[in-house]
Amino acid sequence: MGNLALTGRKIGQALLAGLLLALVLGASPVQAAEPVVRAVLFYSPYCGHCHKVMTEVLPPLEEEYGDRLQIATVSVEEPEGDALYDAAVERLEIPSTRRGVPTLIVGKTVLIGSREIPERLPTMIEDLLAGGGVDWPDIPGLTEALFPKETAPAESAAPAESAAPASPGPPAAPSPAAAAGTSPATAAPIAALVVGGDSTPGPFDNLARDPVGNGLAVAVLVGMLAALAWTLFIVRRAGNSLVARAPALAIPVLSVAGLGVAAYLAYAETAQVTAVCGPVGDCNTVQQSPYAWLFGVIPIGLLGLVGYLFIMATWAAGRFGPPSLVQAARLGLLATTVAGTAFSVYLTLLEPFVIGATCAWCLTSAVIMTLLMLIAVRSMAVLPQRRVESPPGPGSGPASAAA
Repeated sequence: MGNLALTGRKIGQALLAGLLLALVLGASPVQAAEPVVRAVLFYSPYCGHCHKVMTEVLPPLEEEYGDRLQIATVSVEEPEGDALYDAAVERLEIPSTRRGVPTLIVGKTVLIGSREIPERLPTMIEDLLAGGGVDWPDIPGLTEALFPKETAPAESAAPAESAAPASPGPPAAPSPAAAAGTSPATAAPIAALVVGGDSTPGPFDNLARDPVGNGLAVAVLVGMLAALAWTLFIVRRAGNSLVARAPALAIPVLSVAGLGVAAYLAYAETAQVTAVCGPVGDCNTVQQSPYAWLFGVIPIGLLGLVGYLFIMATWAAGRFGPPSLVQAARLGLLATTVAGTAFSVYLTLLEPFVIGATCAWCLTSAVIMTLLMLIAVRSMAVLPQRRVESPPGPGSGPASAAA
């Protein structure tokens, strides 16, 4: 009986040990399969909205989710990154009205802009993690760009099963962890995977990005500089003899056109929507650059809106205002158009040489402002120089003349 009791006790201990081992082994796969959300952010280093997303929106999410969130940042300013963006547009069939940076792609979902991304991304992350996570977007060339073979750690030992001959037939689809080249527990955190963006292009490199659009901007820039120099020459030569005639009726017509352009640009900048661009240039790259906001606070479009309204006000005051205000209003009209043209020269200079893209809307506004300046200076007149005669002295007059 003693031997039977001892044998039963050993059997019970063995069963208990087996049960504990089964529980441990059964828990391991669950821990290894922790869900991960992987996404790609296309950005430009010259894009103010991109800067906002990368510095204000994504870091708090990284802190909250850690290794469960991986976002590869891809610069479209680099040839490789631009090619990846084109591949994403083609594969996901992104419409032209939804193209631009910042673009965040999660699975098959495309988020655009610094308003849509923070509004939708946090909820998407929660839903995707609850559903088991999502792998890198299906963009041709993305995996090769993020994880090139030559960068794989050489010292890591290959698994034992990798030495076995490959079985015939198509290879099995890699798991999310295998695609990343790492396990979820050691996956790279947000913004640690970067394609491109290491080199800083020079002015002529930016100019070469769009020869047609940037060439047009350079031509407009040369014309604006010539018009501005001619206007300043006329004003300087006239000096205090410069007076203003009634401003031409073409000024309010051009101002209304400029007002419409500035209003649309102000809407695109403040609402952070994708602008409708023409066949020349890339207005969205310009509108999403840091230079689209004065001091980072005032949208350039809104500044233009105020400028055109002021030009219309000075034109009306110079043509229909009280006599005491007419001359000052007409001179104020000339001063405003000169200042507006000079500022437009600065903005146009940035497009081809700094931003590397040209905005057709901006060029239109620059041309309108230059025409307003030329019309305003043509409304000026130079007072004729009057002959000043010396007063008659002693001995002068009819009597002395007769003598």
